[in-house]
Amino acid sequence: MSKKQFKIPKQLENNVRVQSLKIVYQVMYKQGYSNILVKNAPCKEIDQKLLAEIVYGTISEYNYLEYQLTPFIKNAKKIDDWVKVLLLTALYQLTRLDRVPVHAVVNESVEISKKIGNQGIAKFVNGVLRNIERNGVRDLSNIKDKNKKLQIETSMPEWLIEELIKAYGYNEVEKLAMSLTKPSKVSARITNHNLSREDIISELKNEGYDVEKSKVSPYGIVGKKGFLAGSKAFKEGNLTIQDESSMLVAPSLDLKENSKVLDACAAPGGKTTHIAEFLDSKKGGEIIALDIHEHKLKLIEENVARLNQKDRVKTKLLDARKASKAFTKESFDRILVDAPCSGLGLIRRKPEIRFGKKKEDITNLSKIQLNILNEVADLLKKDGILVYSTCTIVPNENIKVIEKFLKLHKEFELIEVPGLKLIPKANYQKMCVLLPHMYHTDGFFISCLKKKEE
Repeated sequence: MSKKQFKIPKQLENNVRVQSLKIVYQVMYKQGYSNILVKNAPCKEIDQKLLAEIVYGTISEYNYLEYQLTPFIKNAKKIDDWVKVLLLTALYQLTRLDRVPVHAVVNESVEISKKIGNQGIAKFVNGVLRNIERNGVRDLSNIKDKNKKLQIETSMPEWLIEELIKAYGYNEVEKLAMSLTKPSKVSARITNHNLSREDIISELKNEGYDVEKSKVSPYGIVGKKGFLAGSKAFKEGNLTIQDESSMLVAPSLDLKENSKVLDACAAPGGKTTHIAEFLDSKKGGEIIALDIHEHKLKLIEENVARLNQKDRVKTKLLDARKASKAFTKESFDRILVDAPCSGLGLIRRKPEIRFGKKKEDITNLSKIQLNILNEVADLLKKDGILVYSTCTIVPNENIKVIEKFLKLHKEFELIEVPGLKLIPKANYQKMCVLLPHMYHTDGFFISCLKKKEE
C-alpha cells in the first residue's frame, strides 16, 4: 500500500461520500478522532446522518471489510491507501446499508476516484465494485478457527481477543465483542439533586426526547438517540452528558458533605462534578482536581462553572505521580484515581480505539497506574476510602493492578463497591467488573480500598 497523499477538488468538498473517505483515512492513517472529524465535516445537514453511519460503520467493521475486500484486490500491483479506504467505505454501504441503491454507491465511488485520481483508478474501482456486486462476499462460517472468526466478525485486534479470552473465556468474549457492533445509547446524569429523575424525564419527553430511567445508575437517564446537550435541562445545568458506567464512581466513594477529596486524574471533569454534588462547601466539603495538561484543566473548569460548583472545586496543574510532593500526608478523606488507561471499554462509542492500542501499551499503562496509586496512598487519612477506576476491560489494567497494590500496602483492604446490587452481573470479588455486553454500557472497572485504622 502507498501512503501517497490525495487532494480533494473544491467541487467535491461537501460531498458526503468524499467526506466519509477523508475522515476514515485520517482516523486510520493519521490518528484522527472520528467524533471531532464528523462533527466538523462540511456536509449538508441532510447528509450528516449518512456521513456518521458510513464513517462509524466502516471504522467499526474495518477488519471485516478488509477481509471481504482482499480477494477482489489481491492481483492489483499497487493501491494507494485512499483508494483502499474508498473501496472499504463503498463495501460498507453495499453490504450494510440496504436503503442505499447499489448503482448510487458504485457510480459515485467511480466518479470520486476519477476526480481525485485518474481514469485508470476509476476503471479499477469500477471493476472491483462490479465484481463484488456480482459475486458477493465470503461466508464467515467457513473459517474453522473460532478465535479468528470472532476477530474478523467483530473487527477486534487478534491480541485483544486472545487477552480477553484468557481472562473471561470464549463464550463471554463472544457476547462482549458482538455487543460492541451495536450502537451506543445516549446517556446523561441528573446534576440537580433537588429535582427528581421523573421530573427531568417528563420535561425531556415534552421536548421530544425518547428517554427512560437508567437501570445502572439512580442518577442516569438513557435514550436511543437524540442530542441531549441541546435540551433545556442541560442548558440550565440540571443535566450533564455521561455514560451510565462512569456515574457509578462518585457514589462508590461514600462521600460525606464535609469530605475533603482528591481527584488525581480529573479531566474532563464528569466525575469531578458528580463528586461535588455530594459536598457542602459551608461544611468544609471540597475537591481538588488534578490534571497534567493545562487545556484539560480548562475543560474541568468549564464544566464546574456551568454547574455552579466553583465553591467546592479547585483545580491544580499537577502530575498525579508527584502528588506526595504537593500535599501533606493524610490530608484527604477520599481519593479517586480514575487512572489513565487504554480506554478499551469505550470501543462502542470510539471505534478507532481498537486500532490505536497494542499489547505492550497495556504493560506500560499498568506501571503508570500502580505508580499513581503508590503516590497517593499516604495522602489518605486512616479510615478513608481510595477508589481506583478505569474505562478499560483488560485485567492487567484493573484487577492485577489492585492485587499488586494490596501486596505493597498492607494498610489497605478491599471493600465492596456500593451500588453493585443494581448490576449483579458486574460483581466480581467485591470489585465492579462491568463488561460492555452486560448492561449495554461502556466497559468499566471500579474497586474500593479502605485504609485501616492501626
